[in-house]
Amino acid sequence: MPLDATLTDLTEWVAGLNARYKHHSATAVMERALSDSDLGRIALVSSFGAESVVLLHMVSVIDKATPVLFVDTNMLFAETLTYQQEVSQHLGLTDVRTIHASQIATIAGDPDGTLHQRDTDACCSLRKVAPMEAALAPFDSWITGRKRFQSGSRASLEFFETEGQKRIKINPLAHWAPEDVRDYMINNRLPRHPLVAKGYPSIGCAPCTAKVAPGEDPRSGRWKGQDKEECGIHFIDGRMVRGPLKQAS
Repeated sequence: MPLDATLTDLTEWVAGLNARYKHHSATAVMERALSDSDLGRIALVSSFGAESVVLLHMVSVIDKATPVLFVDTNMLFAETLTYQQEVSQHLGLTDVRTIHASQIATIAGDPDGTLHQRDTDACCSLRKVAPMEAALAPFDSWITGRKRFQSGSRASLEFFETEGQKRIKINPLAHWAPEDVRDYMINNRLPRHPLVAKGYPSIGCAPCTAKVAPGEDPRSGRWKGQDKEECGIHFIDGRMVRGPLKQAS
């Protein structure tokens, strides 16, 4: 399926892929993504967060040269930056690309570094969404680590999605449960992000990530106290998601 097809064509094609792979494993979906010429140029987007090492390991087994895009917002935990270097070396990944907002955009949009205190959406747009969109421009498809159990807006997530007519998005772990993630990491002896043991089961930028109490939603520490679930990089039904989806009345 050429990626210059109509949105209707792409939607039908993706629906067919989801039907075909409905009962397949995450590894099978990943192998399909990295070997199917119809999906075009493909990259894995990784935050190198709490669960990121699972997809990074899968990619390293299939093709270590797969481009991996990592957004450094200049507000990440120091532990994340160290973990990113260590995991990349440990897995032998050969094309990890660190993405930043341009210096000009940062100076213009957040000259004193306090934008996150006033407008988290604007901060995410400046430091994450815009630079990632630019980095993804050469690619036809991208792989994410999103999972259904993570939040309400991800509850109906499928393996394959259209992102308008721009790209195809692949979510190999869409149907995994928390125990699947845990077991995969244990069975493959993968290094864990050091902040997980300190009470951070979901890790983003340091100013907007809080510890999570036992029994709480693992993502409740992200933008705590705000009506916000996503940084804005992800799209649902062709639109950017910045918070919980509104329920139809």
